[in-house]
Formats: sequence, C-alpha cells, structure tokens
Amino acid sequence: MRLVLSNICQSFAGQRLFTIPQLTIESGVAVHLHGPNGSGKSTLMKIIAGLNKPTTGKVERIYDREQVQQRPAVIYLHQQAYLFDTHVRANVEYGLKLRGEQNPRKVDEALAWAHLEDIQHRAAHHLSGGERQRLALARALVLGPQIILLDEPGSNLDMISMERIRDMLNDLNQQGTGYILASHQENILSQDCANNWYLRDQQLITD
Repeated sequence: MRLVLSNICQSFAGQRLFTIPQLTIESGVAVHLHGPNGSGKSTLMKIIAGLNKPTTGKVERIYDREQVQQRPAVIYLHQQAYLFDTHVRANVEYGLKLRGEQNPRKVDEALAWAHLEDIQHRAAHHLSGGERQRLALARALVLGPQIILLDEPGSNLDMISMERIRDMLNDLNQQGTGYILASHQENILSQDCANNWYLRDQQLITD
C-alpha cells in the first residue's frame, strides 16, 4: 500500500501552516517527523490518516492487488491515548467487534505482545501512562494496520516504558507495519527510525 499526497496546503484563519507539493509514503516505513511545537505535525498526521481534510489537495491510497482493502490502512494514535471506560481486554476487542469479528485468540496475542495479559481485566482508567500507550498499540495491532501514526508517544513516560514501546515498534516494523512518529525532540523511540522528515518554515523536508 502507498499513500500519495498531492498539492497539499493547510491553512488556518487565512494563515498558511504548511504546503506539500508531493509526498509518497510506503507501508513498512519507519519515520521520525521532526518539528517545533505549532509547526503542524499533528495536523499533518491527521491528514495522512484521513481524519482531517487539507485546505487544498488530496491523499490517495493505492493498494497492491493482494492487499485486503477492508484492513485499516492507517491508524492514528493521539498523544494522550484515548481509551474506552471499560477494562483492558474490552478495549482491545472493540475494533474487532465493530467489524463483526469475534477472535479471542487474536486478542490474546495482542495482549501478550503488549505485556498486558496479567492486567487484562483491570479498568483502563487505572493504567499508568506507559500501560495506556501499550494498550493503544495493542488495540491498533489487532486490526492489522499497514501504517500507525504516533503523536508524541514518549511524552511524560519513564525510560522503562519508552524501552518497551521501542521494542513493540521495532517488532511491528519487522512484521511489515510502518509507522510515523511525531516528536519535537530526539529520544530512544526516534533513534530507530530509518527516515527523518522535518516540518519547518511551512515546508516538509524529507531525507
């Protein structure tokens, strides 16, 4: 799967935030999206995910013949992981239930992958920051996305939590799932990204 951004321009209240003439994103990428606060990193990722429409331009999704298009191509994870007010396991099951799928084995595997199996019946609002991020990733993983977009995933996390999330992201990438990680500074999560993009001066600079 490829995402092709063409002639993207994003403005607010008549002021241009950024323009992107052309950008192609392949599934399987590992990208660190740099940029100071207010440069538009979150806005760009929401456009890529299809959650926001740009002021002008379009985002096209191009699938290979063998790819199943009902899979979620892109999943966006907020900086403050949004979780449902229920227990951990039910959060992971939610997306599967929405598409009418009952698959306890897949849920078990996602919980074990995120090291959450021992607390799967704990209320989600009792989780620590690191546990919340791991749960958000498990809930995404179970749906089989091709690209995951993470908005400042290391914000306010301790080193142990960061290392666990880094291992999860590396594992996802080895399985062929790409990710774009937005952060205004370097950290242990961004160090493993093979690609660096810079959003500054209203332009996106890629390497």
